Amino acid sequence: MPELTEIVFRDGGKVYSFDPDGLKLDAGDKVIVRTKRGVEMGKVVVGSHEVPEEEVVQPLEKVVRKATSSDMDSASRNRKLAARAARVCEERVEEYGLDMRIISTEVVFDGSKIVISFFAEERIDFRKLVEDLARKFRTRIEFRQIGVRDEARLIGGHGPCGRKICCTAFAGDQQPVSIKMAKQQQLPLNPMKISGLCGRLMCCLKYEHNAYVEFKEKAPAKGTRVNTPRGEGTVVDFLVPKEKVLVDLGEGHQVEAGLDEIEPPKKPDKRGRGRQRG
Repeated sequence: MPELTEIVFRDGGKVYSFDPDGLKLDAGDKVIVRTKRGVEMGKVVVGSHEVPEEEVVQPLEKVVRKATSSDMDSASRNRKLAARAARVCEERVEEYGLDMRIISTEVVFDGSKIVISFFAEERIDFRKLVEDLARKFRTRIEFRQIGVRDEARLIGGHGPCGRKICCTAFAGDQQPVSIKMAKQQQLPLNPMKISGLCGRLMCCLKYEHNAYVEFKEKAPAKGTRVNTPRGEGTVVDFLVPKEKVLVDLGEGHQVEAGLDEIEPPKKPDKRGRGRQRG
C-alpha cells in the first residue's frame, strides 16, 4: 500500500498530504517539501503511514528531506526578516494613511517572497506600498486580504472555555458554522454566549453538531411516553453529552436514562374475560 504523511505549514493551518518517499517520519518532525509557493518547511502532524490506494488523492508531492541544521538556520533568518518587514510595513501603512491592519508577515523558505496578510473592511489600493517594500527588501511582495476568522486563527487567543481557540489549537480546514447548529444544541441565541473572539459563531458548534443530530435520530421525541427502570414517564429533555434523556415520572420526580434503559410503555391488555353463561 502507498504511504502518506500529513503536514502543516503553520499552527492551526490546513493539513496537506505528502508522499514521505521512503522516509520514516514522526509527528513533530520538520521537513522540506515543494508546493505551489515553492520550497517550504513544514511540520509533520501525522507520521508516515500506509493507506489504501483509493484514499490517495493525486497528484501527490514527495517530501524532499528532513530539515537539516542548515535548514533550521535559514528558517530562523526568515523569521527575523519577517519581523523586520512587519515593522516597516506597519510604519508605511500609517504613513500612507491606509485603512488596513497587518495580521502576519511570512518569508517563504527560499527567501524569494514575503507574504503579508492583512485585514480591511473595504478594498485597499496598496500598489504604492508594494513598490516601496519591494525596493526596501529587494524581493517579491505579496499581500493577502483575510477575513475575521483567519485573523483570529493567526493571532490566537483563549475562548470562554479557557482553552486555546479551536482554529489555532486544531489543524485543519475551517468549516462553516450556522445558527441552526446552536439551535440544535439548545444553546441560548445570545451573540455574547455563542460568538468567538472573531465575532462569528464559535467553531466548536460545528464539532459537536453531528453528535446532536445522531443522538436525536436515535432518541424518542420530547413528549414521548417511555418506560424506565424507575417507572413510566415522559421524555422532557435530551442530555446529549451523557447520551441520556431526562424523563419526568410525575409528582416532581425526574430521572436520567440511557437509550438502552428505556422502551415504549406496554399497551394495556384489552382482552376482556367473557361472561359465564348460567
